[in-house]
Amino acid sequence: MTLVEWAQQVCAELELNDEIGKADVDRILDLAKDAAHSVARPAAPLTTYLLGIAVGRGADPAQAASALAALAREHADGSSEDG
Repeated sequence: MTLVEWAQQVCAELELNDEIGKADVDRILDLAKDAAHSVARPAAPLTTYLLGIAVGRGADPAQAASALAALAREHADGSSEDG
């Protein structure tokens, strides 16, 4: 089973009507990679979960993922301050 097939099965189980494809899966995995490597490994599922909330509330998936990936990379560069 591919990750796209898995994602489609999860969507069906959760009764999500939106179509999910390879580009969506790749976007989520890329964001998870950036969060895990730039912040901390546990940041990956947390960040992707928060992306899902934002998208569910109307955020553009590509723009939101890009913004969060940039935020994670800034953290890795030491450009951001801890709150």
